[in-house]
Amino acid sequence: MALWDRIKESASQMQTQLDAKKNDLKSGAFRDASMAMCALVAAADGSVDPSERQRVAQLISTNEVLRNFPADDLRRRFEENLDKLIADFAFGKVSVLQEVAKAKKKPAEARAVIQIGIVIGGADGDFDQNEQAVVREACFALGLPPHEFDL
Repeated sequence: MALWDRIKESASQMQTQLDAKKNDLKSGAFRDASMAMCALVAAADGSVDPSERQRVAQLISTNEVLRNFPADDLRRRFEENLDKLIADFAFGKVSVLQEVAKAKKKPAEARAVIQIGIVIGGADGDFDQNEQAVVREACFALGLPPHEFDL
């Protein structure tokens, strides 16, 4: 199986698992951590072009699990995290990872945040090394072993 096919299959499996837990993923901590994760993945290479920003925003608005929250609120939180990363990636990443860590107290939410990162990262068919690295860092922030997610 080609790498691209494995990435697509993995992202699809993660989305299926998320959909199954949708009713359990309604807390503010999950919302905040998810939007921080989306911003981290979008800015993983240290920059964000407008088309990438739009693509991730579109994925957020169409993700079934994230429909538990108002779309405008999600977009605002995503943009705020992205702005921190764009202003100063290294410093912003510390702040954004603190947002991700909000989901640490509930293991199901913590895993779902990582799954969202993988879904967002793999949506374009290329879950690249930079994206994998920030998702791996998020695993550490959440106290989850990266190998559990093949990272």
